[in-house]
Amino acid sequence: MAFQRILWFFFIISAACFSSSHARRFYVGNRDGWVLDPSESYSQWAGRNRFLVNDTLYFKYKKKEDSVLEVSKDDYDHCNTENPIAKFEDGDSEFTLQRSGPFYFISGNKDHCQKGQKLIVVVISERHFRPAPATLPPSSSPPAAAPPKATTPSSPSPAEGAPKGSSSPASSPQQQISPAITLLLFSYLSL
Repeated sequence: MAFQRILWFFFIISAACFSSSHARRFYVGNRDGWVLDPSESYSQWAGRNRFLVNDTLYFKYKKKEDSVLEVSKDDYDHCNTENPIAKFEDGDSEFTLQRSGPFYFISGNKDHCQKGQKLIVVVISERHFRPAPATLPPSSSPPAAAPPKATTPSSPSPAEGAPKGSSSPASSPQQQISPAITLLLFSYLSL
């Protein structure tokens, strides 16, 4: 009987650890990729996603025609391509979000950056994570939105058919596994 309780306890702890270490991959710009004029602005795309530490951003763009630069806030604001923190040029670039806080990305083409090809991603820490509300199905009219910031131009709503997995799920991994952990804990306590 004691062995069975230890086994249940180990299983519950393992499930809890798994639920908090699930990282996701985000396709920047969805189907459009990292381009000058996406169907959804990068600020809108980032605003509807929730980024956690260890999630990965995937940038898809034409090699030798564009690049992605990670830059400081000041360089982001002024589209300064001269002093990047990191530079990606291979056309299929991945960037792992290794800390909480803001990350700033711009096109390596200064003209593209000045025309709006730039992205701010704010990573929230696991302990401050609040699940996003359930997403509503697309409607025929665009929802009312707050006016865009001066540094970010507005774009139309996203086109249908964007790749799945390009945005956060309606529920977090913790919410999906939580009922199972509750059931297991209840079973353990009733032994």
